[in-house]
This record gives sequence, structure tokens and C-alpha cells, in this order.
Amino acid sequence: MDMETAADILQMIRTTKLTDLRDDLIEHAVRYARMRVDYHLATTEQQSHLGADRTMCHNAFIASCDILARNMDKHGEDATWRQQMGTDRKVIGDFACWLHALLGIEAR
Repeated sequence: MDMETAADILQMIRTTKLTDLRDDLIEHAVRYARMRVDYHLATTEQQSHLGADRTMCHNAFIASCDILARNMDKHGEDATWRQQMGTDRKVIGDFACWLHALLGIEAR
């Protein structure tokens, strides 16, 4: 996933009126992105301790994407961003990192 695609998906997510679910997705994305960096910077021994938590964070983020998309669809909102994101775990994780980066740049 590239930055432009991630920015497009983020814009579609921002259109929802389901703000609690949207905020939950963003929270999970930021948490997973941080965990991904922590894992990358960790020693091999530290990685063995972080692995399960990293997977749980990733699963929670993917679930939050699915929940938001399903509910947007139920409410007649455009949820095509979820299909655009696809099902590859690495790509979905990349989106979490792009979302984190885009929000960080916006916050300056």
C-alpha cells in the first residue's frame, strides 16, 4: 500500500457518522503501528515476548476495520474502502502505519 491509497482510504473512513467505531479503528491502528515499531527495534529475546501482543494488536485492528465497514454498509454508507484494503495481513498492517504517519503529520 502506498501513501496515496492510504490517504484515500482514511478520507473514506472519515466520512462515516459512526464516530465511535471510527475512533476505535484509529485507536487500534495507532496502537498496532507503535507495536510494530517496538517489535522491529527489539532484540530477538524481546521480540519473543512481544510477539503474542503484536499479533493481538494486529487482530484487534483488523477486527475494528471489519466492524466499521460492516456497520457503514448497514447504514448505507460507502464502505468500499474495506475491499480496497484487501485481506493481506501485511497490507492491512501497512495501512495502520500509514494512518499513524498521516495523523502525525496532520497534528503538527
